[in-house]
Amino acid sequence: MTNESRPVATVMRAVAVLRALADASGDLGNNEIARRTRINPSTVSRLLATLATDELVSRVPDSGRFRLGPRLVELGNSALARVDMRQVCHPHLTALTETTGETSTLSLPYEEGTITVDFVQSPSSVRSVAEVGRPSIAHATATGKVFLAYAGTMPSEPLLAYTKRTITDVALLAAEVETIRQRGWAQAVGEREEEQNAIAAPILGTGTTLTAVLGLQGPAGRFGPKAMRAAVDQLIAHCAELSRT
Repeated sequence: MTNESRPVATVMRAVAVLRALADASGDLGNNEIARRTRINPSTVSRLLATLATDELVSRVPDSGRFRLGPRLVELGNSALARVDMRQVCHPHLTALTETTGETSTLSLPYEEGTITVDFVQSPSSVRSVAEVGRPSIAHATATGKVFLAYAGTMPSEPLLAYTKRTITDVALLAAEVETIRQRGWAQAVGEREEEQNAIAAPILGTGTTLTAVLGLQGPAGRFGPKAMRAAVDQLIAHCAELSRT
């Protein structure tokens, strides 16, 4: 092992202290941390003091015990922000397409809606074609309605009709968006394109922050109301799993 690849003992001890605090069900005192990590108590004391200077650990004033500090939340959020959602979600897209036979999509939110960043095409010769880079229409697509329910603001009049089934009344759209919030998924039945139906559900981050949207879409003749409803539970299950990662 070269000097460059050899672990630094002090850093490894600091990591052990952080892991001990993370694994504990409550706050820990200096001696308890020393017992759990098998590190000398005086060394643990110095490590805690050093970690506390950058809020990696916090000392509880009333008890003198220690817990993980707020800086770790910041570092964790920074790490999560750098995870490529396409890499994380692609196996779920593949699974959804394999079990439903329809095209699955991953969309990410931006200021005005969502945009498709990945998809797995249906193996059927008659299929709904997805495109990377295609933006949603907030009031006329399933992914767009999920965006309105969890991240967006309601559009104002007038709402453009893409088909005869597009919702163009703001009050009706608001009612549907509220239903989406309550049940956790959205649908669009021939609302952007006459012969295409879709369902979508949110992947949520901290709290109810919209991180991404998973969708399924297919030809109306095959992916009708019954098939859509049968696929909802699978879609929600995949979104729930991704929301926990």
